[in-house]
Amino acid sequence: MKTENISKIIADELKIKVFQVDAVTELLDEGNTIPFISRYRKEKTGELDEEKVRIISERLAYLRNFVKRQEEIINKIEEQGKLTPELQLAIEKTTKLQELEDIYLPYKQKKRTRAQKAKEKGLEPLASTIILQNLAVGTPEEVAAEYINPELEVETAQDALAGAQDIIAEMISEDAQLRQELRKFLWNNAFITTTLDEEKENTDEGKVFLMYKEYKELVRTLPSHRILAINRGEKLECLKVKMEDDEEKILSIIGKRFIKGNSIFQSLLKDTVADSWKRLIQPSLEREIRNQLTETAEKQAIDIFGTNLRQLLLQAPLAGFTVMGLDPGYRTGCKMAIVDPTGHVLDHGVLYITHGEKGAAESAKKALALIKKYKVNLISIGNGTASFETEEFAAKLIKDNGLDTHYIVTSEAGASVYSASPLAKEELPEYDVTIRGAVSIARRVQDPLAELVKIDPKAIGVGQYQHDVNQKELANTLDQTIESAVNHVGVELNTASPALLKHVAGINATIAKNIVTYRNENGPFSSRKELLKVARLGNAAYTQCAGFLRIGGGKMPLDNTPVHPESYELAKNILAKLGADVDILNDKKQLEMLQAKIKIANPEKLAKDLNAGVPTVKDILDALSKPGRDPREDLPVPLTRKAIVKLSDIKVGTIMRGTVRNITDFGAFVDIGIKTAGLVHISELSNKHVKHPLDVVAVGDIVTVLVISVDEARGRIGLSIKQVPQEAKAI
Repeated sequence: MKTENISKIIADELKIKVFQVDAVTELLDEGNTIPFISRYRKEKTGELDEEKVRIISERLAYLRNFVKRQEEIINKIEEQGKLTPELQLAIEKTTKLQELEDIYLPYKQKKRTRAQKAKEKGLEPLASTIILQNLAVGTPEEVAAEYINPELEVETAQDALAGAQDIIAEMISEDAQLRQELRKFLWNNAFITTTLDEEKENTDEGKVFLMYKEYKELVRTLPSHRILAINRGEKLECLKVKMEDDEEKILSIIGKRFIKGNSIFQSLLKDTVADSWKRLIQPSLEREIRNQLTETAEKQAIDIFGTNLRQLLLQAPLAGFTVMGLDPGYRTGCKMAIVDPTGHVLDHGVLYITHGEKGAAESAKKALALIKKYKVNLISIGNGTASFETEEFAAKLIKDNGLDTHYIVTSEAGASVYSASPLAKEELPEYDVTIRGAVSIARRVQDPLAELVKIDPKAIGVGQYQHDVNQKELANTLDQTIESAVNHVGVELNTASPALLKHVAGINATIAKNIVTYRNENGPFSSRKELLKVARLGNAAYTQCAGFLRIGGGKMPLDNTPVHPESYELAKNILAKLGADVDILNDKKQLEMLQAKIKIANPEKLAKDLNAGVPTVKDILDALSKPGRDPREDLPVPLTRKAIVKLSDIKVGTIMRGTVRNITDFGAFVDIGIKTAGLVHISELSNKHVKHPLDVVAVGDIVTVLVISVDEARGRIGLSIKQVPQEAKAI
């Protein structure tokens, strides 16, 4: 592969045009961010979406490194004086890293191997004679006798033959074509087998891996979650893992390649082939395959985590509510915080809901007074310890007092991590750790994105085996996911926290803090252009970030839309063509008239008349029709309740409504309003074949489910979506 071929390779992989890859490459090399390229450079890229731009970015980096590795290998072989035109061509034609390393293997500098020691003893000519296999008369010992040399520690003919066999065994193991053939054979035919350590079988640690006590599965059919489970079991020394293969068939494959006719060396070569396989090839290929399985499984787990996180971040905000956040607890009580619709803390305290009848009664009285005082219309309850009892308390309080208040059970994953963080101390210095957790639980229903970006995404708990995967790759994916979500929604410049701002395209943590410092010292931003006064925010950063930042009620109405400042003149000209100006965006009555005109506008004609790109004109029309609008408003709002389903009511056959909290390879976990989330196994998601749960459900979806099993001892509830009768209504 050559550098000039990279664009063609990526274009073929993605089934797009080469010019599109070239455009993205140029834009990336100029320092543009992926959100900016996909949103504001559509004419140049041929309207590539963010996912394709991101893939191009990743593949570009990989293939450039690949070409660099090819050049390194060619140089190293050339330094050894072993580079031939045929070898160079083979290296340059290779497009896979594994194949490249296979070719390089014989030339790679190694520790002194048995074969190298044998070569130092002058046994390479003997190895060549054996490999030629053109002697039909005599014995191997007779041929080897002339290589006896006590000075080089070759005392006998057997010593000479053993050394020659070591040379041949290494040569066989380094044959690139053979390795590819055996790798393919093992991938299609080998098994992974596991056994559970007897001493750990009855321990809490070991019980987790009971299904792998005596387990066997084809390498090629192992799903990613099972690979990661097996790896974890092996790491904890609960499982012994090995790869089983058909040795007889494998030795036959190698033998056909290296043993010819009936020479006097036939028996010796059979032994050499077996040694090469067992000592050199098998351990190497087993490591490769296990590593490949792990890499594939980790990528799948990381992708699922990223998809789940994006869905969680983009859940519809419950805007306009005054929220009472409850962080449940037994011994220390239930921490409570009330926040207004902007997230400002109005009051806080502790409710002793589980401290007997007296404690519950006093807590009810206190909570009722606060609900009435602050006109609380939503209660957000954390789903951790004592969540069920707290939910019972809230439902009873609402029912007994006829309150026009709903409650919602909210995932509190990461709340404790946030509450003890430096950011939480900076944001809420006057409150202790426990109250900060309650504030977070309240705020995260008002605006999940703004609150969840403050938490390490690995602590949010919406994936599988996140602690077992490559942490650097996981962190990169999660950062990209947050960046994508934040820039998709847009950020209100005058209220955003540094934690939110640092994910906006072109803004890093330092600039984010400088923006907030400037805001605190000079008051709210009145225009996007004012950003250029922020320390370290230059023209390049401004170009990248401006379109993703919103200013409600500022001097320029376009500042509250996704229209980029570079397109303001075009936007004004489009408005003029529609018989309006920018001030119409602040006039609700006039805006309805504009929206009606936009619906019948012809983007192609406008683009031609104004000498502009059609994609940009379409985006501007879309932005002008809904200034200040949050794209999450199109999503269904989270499920809220007024009554509770008791644990005793959870019987097989019960039909319920719930919220999808997490998705894994094997199914979806659904919050049905009790402490334990129920599992809808992949086989229970649909009557049609489901390749992956993400094809059917998403985090945040509200689903109707049927209870199909309850295992109180193990704390498990089995649910089904496909078995819910069409006419059934959720309770």
